[in-house]
Amino acid sequence: MFCGFMGLCLLSSNVAAHQLSTAYIELNSLPNNPNVFTGSWQIEIADLEYNIDFDQNNDGDITWREVLAQKVNLDAYVVTSVLAKQKGNQCTISLTGNLKMTERFNQPYLVMPIELNCFANGAIFIEYQALFAVNPNHKAIASINGQPFVYSVKQSVFEFDLKSTSYLATFVEFSYQGVLHIWKGLDHILFLVALLLTCVLTRKSGQWCENSSNEQIFIQTAWIVTAFTIAHSITLTATALDFLSPNIQWVEIGIAISVLLAALNNIWPLVLRLGWITFAFGLLHGMGFASVLGDLGLSQDYTVLSVLAFNLGVELGQLAILAIAIPVLITIKRFNWYRKWAMPSGSLGIALIALLWSIERV
Repeated sequence: MFCGFMGLCLLSSNVAAHQLSTAYIELNSLPNNPNVFTGSWQIEIADLEYNIDFDQNNDGDITWREVLAQKVNLDAYVVTSVLAKQKGNQCTISLTGNLKMTERFNQPYLVMPIELNCFANGAIFIEYQALFAVNPNHKAIASINGQPFVYSVKQSVFEFDLKSTSYLATFVEFSYQGVLHIWKGLDHILFLVALLLTCVLTRKSGQWCENSSNEQIFIQTAWIVTAFTIAHSITLTATALDFLSPNIQWVEIGIAISVLLAALNNIWPLVLRLGWITFAFGLLHGMGFASVLGDLGLSQDYTVLSVLAFNLGVELGQLAILAIAIPVLITIKRFNWYRKWAMPSGSLGIALIALLWSIERV
């Protein structure tokens, strides 16, 4: 199981740790006409190519002129990809205004201004259908009047009520996204795993030995996890609330380096008290969490609640990882092969993955 996990990590090491196929929808009702919503749909050009042939001259390059030439097809694609119903009646959606380009995670995104018209007050059912048939991993992060929704192949329809913005709905959605992010964030998982690999061991006479005291193991683990939690909570909150504005590229590079150093420290231990170094690296990871939270779009009505709920979700996801890893490590710590082979090999594998990330993110 251990070798299989490391193999999967290596195979997926060239994938961005935070970003897959993701679109972004933002809609806000007009102050003088709450049944009309205006905003934008941002989607990666490479995703649009599944359905729209931009490269008409087949030269392998897509020019802005070629994108503009497909405006009619883009309008039709919007109509068939985003659907809305209110009281059984179909709302109208259209592409309005000028197309624009932007960049997310070093990838070109097309910004399509859209308008949604409904005809009455009450709940609106908004369905998103783009790309799920060709890419089941695709998702769309929507913000409708500040309320967050994450569309996926498993959840393609959401109910939106203009008159009710729910504390509970906001809390549940952002908590869920926090859990989801820590589970999908391979760099965060490997950082935790690298720290945990030696939590069940102790250093004696220059060698790793079994730590026979489970109480000490739990204390050491609790200290590491607490330091990591406090640190990333500080920077996640500060960044999400715009008290900090870090360069996300350098943050991602720093996260990769933190994973690399944590893994190498298991093989050539220079730091045995991991609490402070975990706290320092946790500050970087918190900024990385905040970049994802920023892409989700903070609830305009419950900004602080959104941040706290997302942070809680991260902690719950982290605790779930610990609940699996610690009992396994305590079970196998007494075996010589774990100390002599599995721990160093696992640490080396994590270090190689982190080294690849460090190079890719520069």
